[in-house]
Amino acid sequence: MRSLFTCCVLLTSFFLASCVVLSAQSGSTKFEKSGGTQTPAYPEIISWWQQLDQQSGKVRMLSMGMTDAGFPLHLVIISENGDSDFEAVRKRNKRIILINNGIHPGEPDGIDASMLLARDIVAKKYTLPANIVLAIIPVYNIGGCLNRSADYRVDQNGPEEFGFRGNSQNLDLNRDFIKADSRDARAFTEIFQLLNPDVFVDNHVSNGADYQHVMTLITSQHNKLGEVMGEFMHNQFEPALFTIMKDKGYDLAPYVNFWGGSKVEDGWQEFWDSPRYGSGYAALWNCFSFIPETHMLKPYLQRVQSTYALMQSFIEFTSANSEKIRDTRERARQATMAASSFPVKWMADKEKFRKITFRGYESGSRISNVSGLPRLYYDRTKPFVMDIPFYDGYKSTGSVTAPKAYIIPQGWWKVIELLRLNKVSMRSFRADTTIEVEVYHIDEYKSAPRPYEGHHPNTDVKLHTTVEKVTYRKGDYYIPMNQPANRFLVETLEPQAEDSYFSWNFFDGILGQKEGYSAYAFEDIAADYLKSQPAIREGLEKRRAADSSFAKSASAQLNYVYQQSKWFEPSYLRYPVTRVVK
Repeated sequence: MRSLFTCCVLLTSFFLASCVVLSAQSGSTKFEKSGGTQTPAYPEIISWWQQLDQQSGKVRMLSMGMTDAGFPLHLVIISENGDSDFEAVRKRNKRIILINNGIHPGEPDGIDASMLLARDIVAKKYTLPANIVLAIIPVYNIGGCLNRSADYRVDQNGPEEFGFRGNSQNLDLNRDFIKADSRDARAFTEIFQLLNPDVFVDNHVSNGADYQHVMTLITSQHNKLGEVMGEFMHNQFEPALFTIMKDKGYDLAPYVNFWGGSKVEDGWQEFWDSPRYGSGYAALWNCFSFIPETHMLKPYLQRVQSTYALMQSFIEFTSANSEKIRDTRERARQATMAASSFPVKWMADKEKFRKITFRGYESGSRISNVSGLPRLYYDRTKPFVMDIPFYDGYKSTGSVTAPKAYIIPQGWWKVIELLRLNKVSMRSFRADTTIEVEVYHIDEYKSAPRPYEGHHPNTDVKLHTTVEKVTYRKGDYYIPMNQPANRFLVETLEPQAEDSYFSWNFFDGILGQKEGYSAYAFEDIAADYLKSQPAIREGLEKRRAADSSFAKSASAQLNYVYQQSKWFEPSYLRYPVTRVVK
């Protein structure tokens, strides 16, 4: 009965939503009706898009994969001639821009701005260039959007009511792109791999320092993008966006990655978008990726208007530079397929910076009325304009030589599913096969003591490598490194990489010893074994001489012998994904 009642409530909600949305003739939105103070609830959003789909041949709304909320993820395709066949779109040499909204539904600026943009395209108030196809996810985090309140994000200036940051598993979806613990992320991956977008835009609202800028921007880090795409992003795409936005009346600034301590006037480092984030994930596929961040303290009306203007800016630059973007991406794709090594560790370059014009407010400290201790504050009566250092360079501190292929045993099916989801090309062995491979052994790692997004990530990984002949079973997977997924494979399968599947605990089974012994029984076996193993006996004696605690512990010495013996399990701390190098 409860399930039936719930279904009836949901159906009623959708019916009511369709009634409150204004008629097709106007295409007005709740945002406009409220004077820029309100954002629609999830049923209202979907009903509005469904109506627009029915009214215009330029708009097509698709239901894609299921989410944790029990609703499918929707994808809206907008083009001047109604193109929604993406193979045909690519053959017609059109550029695809994918816009993601509501990953954090408490940050709904993109939800409303996308509705306004689509409506204006349909109403011919804004002309979408013929060489551009817009793909819009109206609401990504459906569960968070349904969990609506006026009390979330206490320090944000509107709208009056909005959704929650966590999804239906209480996951932050902007940490889930590479690990894909949620159905939401898996549905997104299917969309991304279907579209192969040229440009990816993930709309957000920022926290942090106070300043005059309405809109700031995270640009996928250019050094990490690689020479071909990185130079184009850094020298052409990003600067052009700042110029276009200036012409539209907005002083754009890089995302203010500053959280107190020193003065914001001293500058800050560019945000590091690793593959757990949307822009970092997209960058692995040679996609120009961005995270717009409006400022939380600005009125909601201004924030939505600036998001609208920035999306126009993406459209206009991409249209005007369509051939360059296509050619740059293709060159980067070829470079990725041919690369002999890949960086897997990075650090900020604190020696190099460029000057940016920043419009801020003077900051200082005063006594808190809560604690009675000094607190940070910004004085809006004292605005300033200043050229400050922006440290936007990163340098590689570790790289790996690309193997000829990776091999993964079929038992690690959770990882194999993610590889398939990302359209990785691989083949299974048709018979048991013996191959000489490089094997990683985990020497050291640190596991986070507290959970982070449902995991205890492994960091500071140290390895050593052996070369062995390994027999693989029929059905195990051979993954050649001659494909567009090369960068994705390195970032996920090299255990020392920041967002590897080892880091995200997919291989934690190897970190626990499975076999053991009964000490009283193994004592006699170990004593006999040492008689035929002089090297192990010598090692035991040296260890006793060097370590007094070890010398006083019978159990530690017995365990030492066991770990050096033929009975000790070979899978312990042995990374199961191997590298073919010959």
